[in-house]
Amino acid sequence: MNLKALSERLGLSQTTVSRALNGYPEVGKKTRERVLKMAGELNYKPNRFAKSLATGKTEHIGIIYSIENNLITPLFNEFLGGVTEQLAESGLDLSIIPTTAANELETYHNVINSGRADGLIISSPLWDDPRIEFLSETNTPFIVHGRTSNFEDKSFSFIDVDNFGGFEKATQLLVDMGHKNIALINGNEHLTFAFQRSQGYTSALQNAALPVQKDLILSHLDMTEKNGYQATLKVLRQTPRPSAILVSSIILALGTKRAIRELDLTLGEDISLITYDDCLPYLEASEFNPALTTVQSSIRQAGFEITEHLHKIIQSNGQHTIQKIMDVDLIVRNSTSEVSAKLA
Repeated sequence: MNLKALSERLGLSQTTVSRALNGYPEVGKKTRERVLKMAGELNYKPNRFAKSLATGKTEHIGIIYSIENNLITPLFNEFLGGVTEQLAESGLDLSIIPTTAANELETYHNVINSGRADGLIISSPLWDDPRIEFLSETNTPFIVHGRTSNFEDKSFSFIDVDNFGGFEKATQLLVDMGHKNIALINGNEHLTFAFQRSQGYTSALQNAALPVQKDLILSHLDMTEKNGYQATLKVLRQTPRPSAILVSSIILALGTKRAIRELDLTLGEDISLITYDDCLPYLEASEFNPALTTVQSSIRQAGFEITEHLHKIIQSNGQHTIQKIMDVDLIVRNSTSEVSAKLA
């Protein structure tokens, strides 16, 4: 079944049928409903290339990422899981465009000029991110997974999680348990999420009139088990030893657990641990021994919602906007406890 045959069955012109299928407002409601009903009955699928010519849309969204960015391993894969779930519902396709850090802005420029994608998802934003300024000056629809330092002064769309509030609550929980020497093992603080988590940690310590000890903050780390292991060994060999560790990724926390075992310490007794949990299906915090206390938010859900709203931005020709901060859950399990008397 093609457009010509469908038009003949309906007794309408191909132009009218095409416009009805693509939602043009000049087509009457009854005609549109009739066309859609017949198309469904005949299992008509529009030719993507022809539709693109008619609408000026590629029906592709794009993600440009730097090949130097190690965040695009398990976390990015789970984010893509949410993106592709929504793409399956909307009927859009995805183009993933690799680049280098040195050529990143040039790649954005080339993708926009080529019309390769109807809209772009910006992931792993920097706290001061030149991509946002550049894209804001174009007519290309885009949405950001995260925020930037000037988000309050800009009208760009974003969906983020409450990284500041989550780590502030987590640090406060440890303070309430009597911990005073609390280490932070964090990602690259040029990235928004890591910067905000560091700020939340610092805020809670300052509110409790506790010093912010720079020796207990290890940041600018790629999210790998090895980095978590090495960073944990470094902080736990300090004197006095920290009684609690706040970790910015459950992947880093795998290394933290290994280091704690290697030093013959008991997690949840000698050392308390809270980790950020992106709800990776193969690393369930509740299944660890002991079960991990977490600041939790689904990165897959974020990918789904970001793609859903980018589709709305594209359909509305930029009239739809969203600025949403997703709540995080602080789930207390057995990896945290009151500070022991010898470390208090």
